[in-house]
Amino acid sequence: MASLKLSPSSPISIPKVGVPGSRKGVSFLVKAEHSSSSSSNLQDKCQRRLVVTFGVVAPWISLLSRAPVSFAAESKKGFLAVSDNKDAYSFIYPFGWQEVVIEGQDKVYKDVIEPLESVSVNLIPTSKQTIKDFGPPKQIAETLIKKVLAPPNQKTTLVDASEHDVDGKTYYQFEFTVQARNYTRHALGVLTVFNGKFYTLTTGANERRWEKMKERLHTVVDSFKITV
Repeated sequence: MASLKLSPSSPISIPKVGVPGSRKGVSFLVKAEHSSSSSSNLQDKCQRRLVVTFGVVAPWISLLSRAPVSFAAESKKGFLAVSDNKDAYSFIYPFGWQEVVIEGQDKVYKDVIEPLESVSVNLIPTSKQTIKDFGPPKQIAETLIKKVLAPPNQKTTLVDASEHDVDGKTYYQFEFTVQARNYTRHALGVLTVFNGKFYTLTTGANERRWEKMKERLHTVVDSFKITV
């Protein structure tokens, strides 16, 4: 595929999920002993009670400290979350897809049974400050599809392209098809520019499975955010 000279970068943050604490407190009841000879027994009893109480409370403290990480990883039922702190972006992908390494791609996850069902993220350096500096959504999407996202011998069709602003950042989303000799892939993409990087996320499926997969693929594209 031909390379497109562009550039920007961006990040996305996962909201912290709070875990409500227990409404019941732990009370300590210490009875005063009048006999000096029982003072040591009283001290022993208090120490044992503190040990038992800590044994009950400590697991809850540990659970609360770990909970935000666990809940963040389950951001949406049926999906897993990816958060890249170095390049400041995040997204979710369907549960069951496996990570694979492909040269030139920053992240790739795909279904091992349906290989056309995948999501990939690509980063290209740029001097532009925003995706708008490259042109309108339709123009940029068509250029990327023809020159970068599909082989030159395959027929491409841009179905739709639109612009969205989220948290003060502009994203271009687009839908397209790529027709090969034996199959047609129906795909979605999202573009943005941040901190000297041009971000491209694409996801798709075989046309014969589009109706079944399109809702999940739209969820993937909508989840992509710069995390700053």
